[in-house]
Amino acid sequence: MTIRVLLVEDSPVALTIIRRIIEGAKDMTLVGTARSGVEAMELLPKVKPDIVCTDLMMPRMDGLELIHKIMTTNPVPILVISGCIQEDDENNIFQLLEAGAVDIFPKPASGTLEEYESIGERLLEKIRIIAGVKVFTKRVRPAKIKLVDPWEKPVKIHKPPATPSEKASQSSRTNPIAVVAMAASTGGPQAFQEVLGSLPPDFPVPILCVQHISTGFLKGFLDWLRNNIALPVEIAQTGEKPQPGKVYFPPERLHLKIDPQGRFYCGDDLPVDSHNPSATVLFETVAHYYGPSAVGVLMTGMGRDGARGLLTLKQKGGYTIAQDESTSIVFGMPQEAIKLGAVHRVLPLPQIAPHLLQLLQSRGFLSSSDSLSNV
Repeated sequence: MTIRVLLVEDSPVALTIIRRIIEGAKDMTLVGTARSGVEAMELLPKVKPDIVCTDLMMPRMDGLELIHKIMTTNPVPILVISGCIQEDDENNIFQLLEAGAVDIFPKPASGTLEEYESIGERLLEKIRIIAGVKVFTKRVRPAKIKLVDPWEKPVKIHKPPATPSEKASQSSRTNPIAVVAMAASTGGPQAFQEVLGSLPPDFPVPILCVQHISTGFLKGFLDWLRNNIALPVEIAQTGEKPQPGKVYFPPERLHLKIDPQGRFYCGDDLPVDSHNPSATVLFETVAHYYGPSAVGVLMTGMGRDGARGLLTLKQKGGYTIAQDESTSIVFGMPQEAIKLGAVHRVLPLPQIAPHLLQLLQSRGFLSSSDSLSNV
């Protein structure tokens, strides 16, 4: 099947080079080019692309406005091809993801033909992946959820039938919760915003996170996340202990681990499951320290990172959740975990936060000063 690409780019040089890369792929057809969002919106119903590749800074209608218009009229997978990774542009980049763009691919720093040719195959692979994902009209996010009052009506949770092995182990899953570990890749910024933004500011345990993200984008991602959720967001520091109610991400290109003393260790070890940071590394070290007091959540993403780690967490008695296919931008990572039998619950993205709160209400939680000696 040939992938139909609409390219939106105001730079003549970048337009020529990217066009050449796309036209050189046997499985792609460039169905149109536009120099602004206005031109792109005029072309869209005529050329019916499978994917829109767009720049960010353009005249008349920029990339952000273009994405808003596409996602409210005729949703199409959108890849932002941008050179804007400077500090003053990072917030704009994550506004693009919030508006509905699937992912961002950074342009080469100097923009030379040689540099573009060096990243050409990676760009084509990104287009192939994104062209096949499901996109939805951007919806209004629900109001933030608070911890459930015992007198209130319980939140209804999607609950697939338990397997025999799950039924056998359900009676032992009574340990108070001490930590939540979460991970995502493609589509992850939007997923983290949805889940973390639906948790209350008094969430009682630490949340440890891994997001696969291009070098240079972490600071902008975290700043954008801070503006969209109530919980404090920090970069984990080696030697410190996770604190209740805080969200932690590792420094760029470093794994996030929990050492035998329950402290962070952020190391530049070799990639695991082709990633650094790796979701599998996070889940496995959380499993070994917290055991049945841990909850693991694996969300949208390409590849298989996190699947083996989530299985270890489940085997150590932890509780595991995977995002379902219908709400995942890319179902790769959750699907791999499900295939391994590593998942207790498969949930739509909007139901993950309510389910976490229900778990805390039913099982209680451990503060940072409580002992984990029974794990």
